[in-house]
Amino acid sequence: MPFLGACVVPHPPLILPPIGRGEENKISSTVNAYKEVAKWVAENQPDLVVITSPHANMYADYMQISSGRGGRGSFANFGHPELTFEAAYDEEFVANLEKVAQEIDLPAGTLGRQNNELDHGTMIPLYFLQEAGYQGKIVRIGLSGLSFSHHYILGLSIREVAEKLNRRLMIVASGDLSHKLKEDGPYGFADEGPIFDQRMAECFRQGDFLKLLTTPAKLANKAAECGLRSFWIMAGAFDRLGIDAELLSCEGPFGVGYGVARFLPTGRDESRNVCEKAMEQHKQMMEQLRQQEDAYLQLARHSLENYVRNHTKIDIPANLPPEMLTTRAGAFVSIKKAGELRGCIGTFLPVRDNLAAEIIANAVAAGTEDPRFPSVTEAELDELVYDVDVLSTPEPIDNPLKLDVKRYGVIVGSRDGRRRGLLLPDLDGIDSVEQQISIARQKGGISPDEEIDLWRFEVTRHE
Repeated sequence: MPFLGACVVPHPPLILPPIGRGEENKISSTVNAYKEVAKWVAENQPDLVVITSPHANMYADYMQISSGRGGRGSFANFGHPELTFEAAYDEEFVANLEKVAQEIDLPAGTLGRQNNELDHGTMIPLYFLQEAGYQGKIVRIGLSGLSFSHHYILGLSIREVAEKLNRRLMIVASGDLSHKLKEDGPYGFADEGPIFDQRMAECFRQGDFLKLLTTPAKLANKAAECGLRSFWIMAGAFDRLGIDAELLSCEGPFGVGYGVARFLPTGRDESRNVCEKAMEQHKQMMEQLRQQEDAYLQLARHSLENYVRNHTKIDIPANLPPEMLTTRAGAFVSIKKAGELRGCIGTFLPVRDNLAAEIIANAVAAGTEDPRFPSVTEAELDELVYDVDVLSTPEPIDNPLKLDVKRYGVIVGSRDGRRRGLLLPDLDGIDSVEQQISIARQKGGISPDEEIDLWRFEVTRHE
């Protein structure tokens, strides 16, 4: 079998002795496991190593494969320009993989701005591989904001191209785990951090790639993970294959999780159609969410779906709760996809006849007019989740001490009355009033040194 196996490895720069200056000794389990797995890869004498890296070029809707004859890089950004690496790319493999992606309409290939400078997510695995004796070619692949199924199918395509070209293939999935393991760590602490790392350790130890693919987006986002999509690509290479899995190390003494694991294919196993099972679970979950929607969420969803499919705005339905027809209030509609914001537009004061009309208009605007995102397409509609926030009338306040990031949203206005920025309450990652005001300033184009007026408001959230 051309596909020899795969491994998961982290990429902390301090693991390199010239950078760590002794700090690498505090992650000796990771260092020793890294050396062991690199030796294992080299001893299998692969013709090619595919490295998936979170720090290669990343696009929201495209998985880029590095093109050209090869890449070079250094750790100059980490104060060590003398640490340099280079690797040759397998151009024939890249061309064949891109062709397969085009044939199956998979958004992957060599389009986009190419950067021949190797990233540290690639160079650190290279350091250990080359130290272990591997001098062959690589293929470097970046991640994307696409779904688990897109990444998984790319992994399967990598295996199929290796079989077609008779390349002895190893896959190295480069990626750290949670960045939120310690209060005194570089990124702070979140309860979800250790939970995420424990989940990844179980997935790696058991070879449970169904659990890997169905990792909740909210958990991954709050854990500030780095490598999940890299692991998804690797998992795809094992589609319908038995697996011998081994977790060699998992630790996080500096506040960032580092996992090392290796996986060996053991032959055909039709029961491991992992992606199909994950997609069925996802479909059932989305159906449950739809069944749990209240009238506010249903109205927002129907409004956007009708507009995207038919290019018309819906009339106000007759069977809505009375308060939606008699109340006038500002409302924000937020749209998420795979746990990530996909659009958010609203009004902080009512501008239409009733709340229902406000939601209908703002749902369409959130999906088609948010300047941060392209318009929602019909293919995305089944994957979207909606929130509707109904705002109280904003009240002026004379002191930031009267704010509470969990209870109150804030409106920041310039003294000339021409610019305003608004931020809703209880948002992920917003933990202080100072953060709240600062972000609202930015949204309103108000500089940090300008005098401002403040308003606060409460919301009734439907989610």
